[in-house]
Amino acid sequence: METMTEPKDERSTTESAKKPAFQRYLPLITIAAAAASAGTAALLVNIFEHKQEAKSPFYRVVELDDTIEDPAVWGKNFPIQYDGYRRTVDQKRTRYGGSEAVPRTPTEADPRSVVAQSKLEEDGRLKTMWAGYAFARDFREERGHAYMLEDQVYTERQIATKQPGTCIHCHASVYVPYKKLGGGDLMRGWEAMNQMPFPEARKLVTHPVSCIDCHDPESMQLRVTRPGFLEGIRALKASMGEADYDVNTMATRQEMRSYVCGQCHVEYYFKGPEKRLVYPWAKGIKVDEIYAYYEETGHADWTHAESGAKVLKAQHPEFEMWNQGVHARSGVACADCHMPYQRVGAAKVTDHHIQSPLLNINRACQTCHKWPEDELRQRVETIQGRHAETRDRAMDAVTALIGDIRRAKEAGAADEALAEARAAQRKCQFFVDFAEAENSSGFHAPQEAMRILASAIDTCRRGQLALRGGSNPPSGLVEPPAN
Repeated sequence: METMTEPKDERSTTESAKKPAFQRYLPLITIAAAAASAGTAALLVNIFEHKQEAKSPFYRVVELDDTIEDPAVWGKNFPIQYDGYRRTVDQKRTRYGGSEAVPRTPTEADPRSVVAQSKLEEDGRLKTMWAGYAFARDFREERGHAYMLEDQVYTERQIATKQPGTCIHCHASVYVPYKKLGGGDLMRGWEAMNQMPFPEARKLVTHPVSCIDCHDPESMQLRVTRPGFLEGIRALKASMGEADYDVNTMATRQEMRSYVCGQCHVEYYFKGPEKRLVYPWAKGIKVDEIYAYYEETGHADWTHAESGAKVLKAQHPEFEMWNQGVHARSGVACADCHMPYQRVGAAKVTDHHIQSPLLNINRACQTCHKWPEDELRQRVETIQGRHAETRDRAMDAVTALIGDIRRAKEAGAADEALAEARAAQRKCQFFVDFAEAENSSGFHAPQEAMRILASAIDTCRRGQLALRGGSNPPSGLVEPPAN
């Protein structure tokens, strides 16, 4: 018996096949459109949120005023910057600079368990150059800003000599202490602290450099608060024909990104019994101009223990040397390289983890220099390596001259016979020290650093010729042009 089956509705199947593709894929298109709309909406919301972040660079958690020196309080409003500031405890070496953590056993007199490497142990010639001065007792590689106060408190130089309160100027947050000591007058407080013994002045300060030293708490604009720089830059500008210069009202924002660093990273000396801190810029900031200022004033830091020469100790003239380099001439500020901008979400902030650009080449260098990191590092190390080699030759020349003067003195030479050689030592030693104490290992102004060291070597050799009764030919050196 045959089974009867329902005939297929061929018309229905045919009609379904003939439906437009749009109708067949409509559900998928609808789902995709919904997903795209949701994604677009999420993107727009994200953009809006980031724009709001950019409009509000910080949230006012606490009210700041001109009396708050604790960086942790400022950090409540500026946590990103404060996090960077706290990381200045890092100790990292570059090939020719930086510092490494050297363990030590704490004592009652010095509770530090970690210090930086001793530069006196690395180069014994420094002891000869500084014989009779406190730096021949203790001189270590500089550490980050986090250590600037404690390293000054516990250096053995405090044992070798009684340091004045002037030293606090560049080793602590001083704006609030100065104003308190001066009854609201910054300059009066500074003058009073200068004359205090260091241990007494130390009791008046609490923190290393802090936010308030460089920022106005109301506007957050950069400002200069160190009296030494306020007077020094005014003297420098006056030497250039610009009278009554006020850095906080007349400098550009880009200039301020270097001036706040130049408050401390400079050459200086203590003037008179009042121990007034002076930046010797009245004739200019080139080493020759600074030396001419010292010659005019007759200043000497100490009498050399071996040669009897009245000599000078250069400090840390990064600001002066940077001013002679191509980066300064191109408008590049200290902060551009040592505190480059960084992106945190939508916010563009200055990195307050102040360090060598070699430890942050991507953001510090490659913003302008579009070459691989290894290439840029090699360029810097080539400059610094040549500087180190020339610096070694200059150090040899200084120590050789000191040795010759000492032997002539021991042999009974009169002061008159030693005068020319001692004058040569005073100059060449200061020039070498100027290049040695400057912390870029020649990179801030490579050609200027080479000129300084070459001049020092020439002066040292002339001092040796003077001891031997030889005639000194004209140097042939051309004085650097004035700014």
